Amino acid sequence: MESLGAALAKRGVALVLRRGNVADVLERVISEAGACGVYWNRCYEPAAIRRDRAIKEDLKRRGLAAESFNSALLFEPWEIETQSGGPFKVYTPFANASRKQAPRPAAAAPRKLTPYAGQVASDELKTWNLRPAKPDWATGLRVSWTPGEAGAQKQWVGFFEERVAAYHRARDVPGVVGTSRLSPHLHFGEVSVHQLWAESQRVEPNVGVATFQKELLWREFAHHLLFHFPTMPDSPLRPEFANFPWRRDKKALTAWQKGQTGYPIVDAGMRELWHTGWMHNRVRMIVASFLVKHLLQPWQDGAAWFWDTLVDADLANNSAGWQWVAGCGMDAAPYFRVFNPMIQGEKFDGDGAYVRRWVPEIAGLPDAYIHAPWEAPPLVLSEAKVRLGTTYPAPIVDHKPARDRALAAFKSIRSDGGDTHE
Repeated sequence: MESLGAALAKRGVALVLRRGNVADVLERVISEAGACGVYWNRCYEPAAIRRDRAIKEDLKRRGLAAESFNSALLFEPWEIETQSGGPFKVYTPFANASRKQAPRPAAAAPRKLTPYAGQVASDELKTWNLRPAKPDWATGLRVSWTPGEAGAQKQWVGFFEERVAAYHRARDVPGVVGTSRLSPHLHFGEVSVHQLWAESQRVEPNVGVATFQKELLWREFAHHLLFHFPTMPDSPLRPEFANFPWRRDKKALTAWQKGQTGYPIVDAGMRELWHTGWMHNRVRMIVASFLVKHLLQPWQDGAAWFWDTLVDADLANNSAGWQWVAGCGMDAAPYFRVFNPMIQGEKFDGDGAYVRRWVPEIAGLPDAYIHAPWEAPPLVLSEAKVRLGTTYPAPIVDHKPARDRALAAFKSIRSDGGDTHE
């Protein structure tokens, strides 16, 4: 809000801050300003849709202009339809249909705005006490992110100039800066998805650019699903998963949340999340799979933790992502696809750079054991100053029995499950 206020001030207008029930606050601001209309950008969460619909109906009933606009998506969730006229349930056909549409061009930011001649009272941001008190848990967030349009622009310019060509490969390697890191800025409207799409079309076509466009369209697909299936944040879209035999275990959930599972790639991801408010996309899939399959904890608990800790927490993306991993979404990875955390670590963090950064207590281990410390000989552990169960936890579950348990749970609700090993 500080950044937005400064940007508006440069253009000649002030940001008005108010807190409270939206309808009540609007009523007071309209009265103070003598406004004849209210205009806003849409949100697509089910609760926001209900709220905005009620506000719009009330304003129009009182003779005021009331209009909302799409600023967050390339297309409205209802604009992309199947040939029969219904919503898409599978990503690839949705993406293909989206590419046949032409997103509206990105508009340039106004250089000057006309301020209201009167006075409208505003809260002072500092009185909201939004910054954490002691202990200051936000230090890592401040180091990792620069909120506002300036921070967003620096990220997307750097991405398109330096990283987009290798995006299709580097996006899977958590030990390097290979992703766009634009998701928080997109979520808060600090960069427009129309800007990013237009920029992706201006650069020289390559596999990296095409992969980035697919990710933007996945974001569209998540909002498409949320709009048409508003129970997605809480309920599995595949009804058979309503009977899945989850094993609620507070101790296991807490170990996962704190990055103390004994599986280095999982723990690294959860610690990165807590420190920076963000987690590498590949690692998000690994830690989510571990929670719902190795630990048999409900995907809703994982989604809730991500919602509380991610700086890019987005209801559509978060819900769709967790349902994808849990195998219960419309277009999901099959439940029997159980990520092997050791193989995933070796494949995508072969030199252990990511693990060594976020799990420093095992940083002295050789590459051969960095993703499976329990396999290291006693002398190797001793030389690396690693004492399993003391300086670093032993695995809270064994991989193979946990995997077998997950597959058995899946087969208890379906008889056509397959089998795969990654």
